Amino acid sequence: MELLVILLTLGFTAMVPIALAAIGEIFSERAGVVNIGLEGLMVISAFVAVVGTKASLNPWIGVGCGVGAGTLIGLIHGSIGIYLKGDQIISGVGINLLGLGLVGFGMFALWGGPFMLPAELHLPSLPAPWGKVSPIFLVMLALAVFTWWLLFRTALGLRVRAVGENPAAADVAGIRVERLRLGAVIYGAALGGLAGAFLSLDWTHTITKTLPAGRGFIALANVVFSKLNPLLALLGGFVFGFFDALSFWAANVPGISRLIPWQFMRMIPYVATLLVLMGVIGRARFPQALGRPYRRE
Repeated sequence: MELLVILLTLGFTAMVPIALAAIGEIFSERAGVVNIGLEGLMVISAFVAVVGTKASLNPWIGVGCGVGAGTLIGLIHGSIGIYLKGDQIISGVGINLLGLGLVGFGMFALWGGPFMLPAELHLPSLPAPWGKVSPIFLVMLALAVFTWWLLFRTALGLRVRAVGENPAAADVAGIRVERLRLGAVIYGAALGGLAGAFLSLDWTHTITKTLPAGRGFIALANVVFSKLNPLLALLGGFVFGFFDALSFWAANVPGISRLIPWQFMRMIPYVATLLVLMGVIGRARFPQALGRPYRRE
């Protein structure tokens, strides 16, 4: 029973960045814009969140800085893919590479290497039946419900889905395709920025250039798993987060770590991601105009 509580606690923590980034990406993809740069977006946001926290001595201001960084990256990515008609995949790859270089340089310029936040700058926790929970966990739940409601229960959500499915028809109907797509990308990137801020300020309390450790790509897998449904992204986030937690637990159990190197234990979430995708790939229906810039004729 104690082991189950430990794994659930770790799983609920590990699901937050995966679910948040996936929910944001779902909103963006529903509008027809794909962003595979979640890994880079998250690490840049995590870095900016730490810088903001250290400068202001307030972790909540740091969270705002992280969200702001994600928003700015979304604006850049959206402008390239929507207004400049650039390749969205290449732009996303560029964001991932930018994250490695920018954060690596920034860490050494400011602190000489990876930096760990002092305890007084950690985000506070809230009591929960299984122990403690991050306030961002509750924000994640609220954002999942809000995003689902926005997409499937409002006129704005209908327009967002319309520009993802058939932007030409949406344009004829008077919808401003490019502006709506850009707004969707910015919203999605802001959620990715919140995921990055959670990683550095709440979960690990540190910043390294490899901090996301593939969670941005797992979030993309979660988009497929959830079939572009924000509520199902919570389930997917927990599934992938549970395997992430299991790998942490197994790597730190002496009896297991003596038999199997910890590096193999840390492979668990990535192998699980591949296995899960094998079961759901091809079943998700993506918007017809996903990844294609709209050119008005």
